[in-house]
Amino acid sequence: MTAAPHIESPATAAKNSGMWLPMRSLWQREIVRFLRQPSRIAGLVAAPLLFWLFLGSGLGNSFQPAGGPAGSGYLAYFFPGTVVMVVLFTSILSNMSTIEDRRDGYLLSVLAAPIPRISIVGGKILGGTSQAMVPGVLFLLLAPVAGIPLNPVSALLALVVVFLISFSLTGLGFVIAWRMDSVQGFHAVLNLFLIPLWLLSGAVFPASGASGWIQQIMRFNPLSYEVEALRGVLQGPGASAGGVYSLPVSLGVSLAFCAAVLAAAMLWAGRPAPGHRS
Repeated sequence: MTAAPHIESPATAAKNSGMWLPMRSLWQREIVRFLRQPSRIAGLVAAPLLFWLFLGSGLGNSFQPAGGPAGSGYLAYFFPGTVVMVVLFTSILSNMSTIEDRRDGYLLSVLAAPIPRISIVGGKILGGTSQAMVPGVLFLLLAPVAGIPLNPVSALLALVVVFLISFSLTGLGFVIAWRMDSVQGFHAVLNLFLIPLWLLSGAVFPASGASGWIQQIMRFNPLSYEVEALRGVLQGPGASAGGVYSLPVSLGVSLAFCAAVLAAAMLWAGRPAPGHRS
């Protein structure tokens, strides 16, 4: 006698559909808007590419990071930081849709819908994460040009780290954009907070050679660990800024940063956005 197949209750099915369907719809909406602008993808890759080539070639072999592989120049050292820069700019641009959706009234209609808050937050953040990964992965393909060989294991680990970076930066941008009522204000926060966050992450210079107070800032900067995690999986643990951050610690902090920004986004999205009346 065969056991009866398990049938999901209507309440459970409705609950699952009520969370995942809106999340998937918001994610698809963000992806469709992104794919309709192919010039945006080209610009997001081309500008950092020129920056990486000019600055990296300008310093060339005059830069030798402590603990880095012998003979490695600045192009190799700066490569992971440039990937993070690509992801950072893309995640910031993707969060401008939050401000635009509020201005157009779309966000208010979503907030009024009887759907879980995690659907709104998850859909927006996953949509921005997917957008940020596209140019980030395309730029990763240039690793051999920087003298960084890719193998299946390092490529897979690099994809995982790029996802963590994309998720955390998109979530951080979502938290900032949620309370913004203008794109101009968002740009001001970008210049005041997010660009220094990247500059003091070990993307441009290693912490081992910086001043003491800069080292302390970099040590408490979660983006520093994400940059070093990407550098570690691409170039090996020996390339990690003179051994300041180990690869397991960098990956652990990266995961914790993702969890923290998701929790902050959930908490922050629970408050009324500007112009929204409950």
